Order: sequence, then C-alpha cells, then structure tokens
Amino acid sequence: MKIAFLGTPEFALPSLDMLYQSSHELGVFTQPDRPVGRHAVLTPPPTKAYALEHSIPVFQFEKIRLPEGVEALKAFAPDLMVTAAFGQILSAENLAIPKYGCINVHGSLLPKYRGAAPIQWVIINGETETGITTMMTDVGMDTGDILLVDRVAIGENETAGELFERLSVLGAETLKRTIAALEAGTLVRIPQDESQATKCPMLKKEHGKIDFNKTAREVHNLVRGTNPWPGAYALLDGEPLKIHATLLNERDFGSAQMGTLRGDAKSGLFVRCADGWLEITELQASGSKRMNAKDFLKGRPLEGKILV
Repeated sequence: MKIAFLGTPEFALPSLDMLYQSSHELGVFTQPDRPVGRHAVLTPPPTKAYALEHSIPVFQFEKIRLPEGVEALKAFAPDLMVTAAFGQILSAENLAIPKYGCINVHGSLLPKYRGAAPIQWVIINGETETGITTMMTDVGMDTGDILLVDRVAIGENETAGELFERLSVLGAETLKRTIAALEAGTLVRIPQDESQATKCPMLKKEHGKIDFNKTAREVHNLVRGTNPWPGAYALLDGEPLKIHATLLNERDFGSAQMGTLRGDAKSGLFVRCADGWLEITELQASGSKRMNAKDFLKGRPLEGKILV
C-alpha cells in the first residue's frame, strides 16, 4: 500500500519503522527543521532523520493545509494517510486525497483526552489507565471514529517521558493491526461518545509551577506528568528550584506551613503539602546540575526553608 506518513517527534518513530519494515511504499510529511538548544542549531524532526537514513522521500510544510501542501499530497497520491503526533490540523481537502482516508495514532483512550498533550495530562490528573486509540481522522480535534483500542496501566511513579516511550511502541503495534484489518476488509468504525469527551490543553512552562496547597498525590502527579518537559518547579529564596522526582510516603513531621521543607542528608528531603509530607528525591537548583536530594543536602541544608 502507498502510505503518506504524517508525523514529527520521537513518538512517531516506532509507527514509521513498522510501516517501513512492512514494505509499504512510504512518503514522510513532517514539520520544517527547527532551531534546537542553547545555540539554536537547525535540527530536522526525528521522522525526517529516519526517512533520510532509509531513503524515504521527505516533504516539509509549515502548514500542510495550504495549497502547496495539498498539491504535494495529491502528487504523491497515497492510498492511505497515517498521522502520529504530526502537530498540524488537516483540512477537508487534505483528508479527501487518499482512497482509504487517514488513520491517526492517538496516545489516549478516546474520547477522553483529546488534544496535543494527552500523555502528560493523564498523569497530571492522576489517571491509572491509558492507552492507544487508532481513529479515522476528520476535520475536528481527535473527533473521528474509533478503530482499535489498546489499554495499559500507568505506574504510580511513572513519568510522562517513560509513558511516552511505552505508548509509542504500543502505538506501532495497534497501527499494524489496524492496517491489517483495513486490508482484510474487517475494520469496524465506532463513533465517539461525545458525552464522554474531554480535552487537554497544550502544555506550557507555567503548568510546571507547583502549588503546595494541593495534596501530596496531586503534587506527585504534577512532577511525574511534567517530566521531562516543562518540568515541575517552585521558588526557593526567590530562585527557581526544579523538582524532578518525588515519592509518596508515610512520614509525618507534624503541622507546618504549606511548602515547608524538612529533612537532612541522611533521612532525605520532605515538603509539606495539604494532606501530609511528600519526599523530594531529585532536584536542581538554578545554575546547578540535577542531583539526588540527599547529595544536594550535604552541601546545602534546607531544613525549615519554605518553597512557594
């Protein structure tokens, strides 16, 4: 089958690799190269790098719904389009091009968590289960008919980065079964239940700011859900303190102002939240490297300090 693959970040790579290994004729449509890092080095998207390495044609557009993008898709003449974290909205004109339409690999159990950052938000919101949904793309935001669903449990301490990797691999497996069913003529389309639909916003840096008036579990979930980006943080003596990892625990240092720190290099570091104390296991002060909290405390005691 001739497939136009529309994807950009690492999440898309297992699906792209699966299609390549399955000997489909591919063209990769992706975002333009972007400046990356402190020195703003112009860097290709991961899917472009993969495509060039495997001699797959690459097409890059800022907005594929504009005339040049539409014409490129028409010229490629795919039987099917597949999207995986493409990062752009497709037009009705885009979607009308392939004979079999467009299948999207989405990192949530639709209709819940429609939008750009479902993997992060399921963790931030304390969900214990998520998964992959393949769906027929329409002009709405993740509103098309559901095709196949695979579910996974979320670990209590699992980060968004770790879940991202697991779901990217699962997404390729779900997509493989979806395309096999399409080719066999057995694929069933199930309309989404709009009464169950939820949306999640795109993550911004300010979403990582910790509010210690929330419960320990809520703070723990925020730390996990914003790891690796945008990262959870609070202010210590007016300077940002990144909190990379935390653990729920049963320690009790009594009542204290929200954000109060207790502990030492032997016992560890604990912060007061609305319903108890949360252990901080990895942190990073401004201008310093990421450190284990106990090692950090050897050089900078924080007993009695307050995070805001």
